Amino acid sequence: MITNMLIGLFVWINNISYKVISVLVVRQGSGIHPKHRIMNYHQFFLDNLAETDTVLDIGCGNGALAYDISKKSRSITAIDIEKKNIRTARKRFGSDNLRYIVGDATTYDFKESFDVIVLSNVLEHIEHRIEFLLKIKHLAPKILIRVPMITRDWLAMYKKENGYEYRLDPTHYIEYTEDEFRDEALRAGLKIQNLKSRFGELYSVLG
Repeated sequence: MITNMLIGLFVWINNISYKVISVLVVRQGSGIHPKHRIMNYHQFFLDNLAETDTVLDIGCGNGALAYDISKKSRSITAIDIEKKNIRTARKRFGSDNLRYIVGDATTYDFKESFDVIVLSNVLEHIEHRIEFLLKIKHLAPKILIRVPMITRDWLAMYKKENGYEYRLDPTHYIEYTEDEFRDEALRAGLKIQNLKSRFGELYSVLG
């Protein structure tokens, strides 16, 4: 009993510490999380783009990734549901070939098509993911996806197994195993052209 109580206490401390550290390092970085630099995840998206591509960035957040994409692509449309994110993006990461939109991508009527869609740590925030992928897959022949993995370490798996909060973000509907990701892609009628894991995340090119 005492052991279980201690485990529960330290799991709670672990979860709270992660959240507090995340807030503090963003403040230290003047609004930009150091994961952008340390993980260098922008490069995955840039490596899978051509200079002639038109891009749709869904869930663009503060616009840091969209801005980097704008340097390589022909044009980019970036959408986020949070007005404050778009305000920050327009202020800090504006470009002549970059257009920002406030909107819910699950219901937004995109009246144009694109060459590439970017979903960077977005899919896990969507409850009805298969329906969403079916909706957007007709907008572009290529989708670039980055999602968190539940198998990132043993502790996350242990937390989930024992009923503790295990998610990196409480708004996540899922944190993936590779099999779960493959299953959702299959159910949405998407073909996985490339799939790799890095820093406890899955990176995939789908078409």
